[in-house]
Amino acid sequence: MDRDRAHRSSPGYSVPTTLHLVGPTSWTEVPAVLSYAVSDPFAVRIGFGEPGDPADDGVTWLLGRELLTAGLERPAGDGDVRLWPARTSGDVLYLHLRAPSGEALFELSRATVAAFLQQTEALVPSGQETAALAVDEELAALLSGGADPGAR
Repeated sequence: MDRDRAHRSSPGYSVPTTLHLVGPTSWTEVPAVLSYAVSDPFAVRIGFGEPGDPADDGVTWLLGRELLTAGLERPAGDGDVRLWPARTSGDVLYLHLRAPSGEALFELSRATVAAFLQQTEALVPSGQETAALAVDEELAALLSGGADPGAR
């Protein structure tokens, strides 16, 4: 089974948002889309770039939904992805991403992320992710060399 194809056809939820890339002396607005698919219930995708723009090949980062949830309340993550809320009572969540080519610090709306996560909970409640996975079907497809196990 092609995992990307399954992700595209799976029920889910997406919301466009704007992140602010924090620079040494300024902020740059960066369009992005937060996406969640029931077929990949542990993950949230952050796609950078204009949604629906075929000329924009964009970049997508995969984050654990649990990590994103934890980052709303306290510093979370280590290594390539870290999140933390602003110390003030403002609507700011910081997202730090690090890749071999460099790193970036973004500000995004904590309320937007919280509302997004609430919608994902309606699709697959936390703790129920494993039940949402089609593990048996995927295992059968792997063992049959990718052939449809139901097509006999």
